[in-house]
Amino acid sequence: MSRRRAAIKRKVYPDARYKNVTFQKFINRLTQRGKKSVAEKIFYKAVENACVKLKMQGQEVEFFNQVLDNIKPRLEVRSRRVGGATYQVPTVVRADRSTSLAIRWLVTFSKKRGNKSMVQRLSEEFLDAFNKRGGAFKKREDTEKMAEANKAFSHYSW
Repeated sequence: MSRRRAAIKRKVYPDARYKNVTFQKFINRLTQRGKKSVAEKIFYKAVENACVKLKMQGQEVEFFNQVLDNIKPRLEVRSRRVGGATYQVPTVVRADRSTSLAIRWLVTFSKKRGNKSMVQRLSEEFLDAFNKRGGAFKKREDTEKMAEANKAFSHYSW
């Protein structure tokens, strides 16, 4: 991270199928070894499978936005050094950071699942996040619990 000026954010263009920037961000996060077309196939099949199970065909964008809203953290803790002590100071999460955290957590916890294919793992993580359970949702709850527990140090925020 640059100390002199703010980091320059790259522009992310919408995906080809749904014309949605958030879908493209997720696909970019899912991509490994430059194989973006493979990541696109996995993502689209996972979203469609999850929507079929919930009988929400044709509402993929609304479904995915609801999944992300259930996972996005509102508060997080940041380390702040005051004197000789380091405090965990709760701060409000910016919108773009909360989206990227939610995407990261969904990808990470779907990779840790024990199912056969990545499509199945990702679709089950989507369904769990939609129903407010699963690894990614638990991570959000733990993050917000940590911020709530350290509320006493909020006056050290910057």
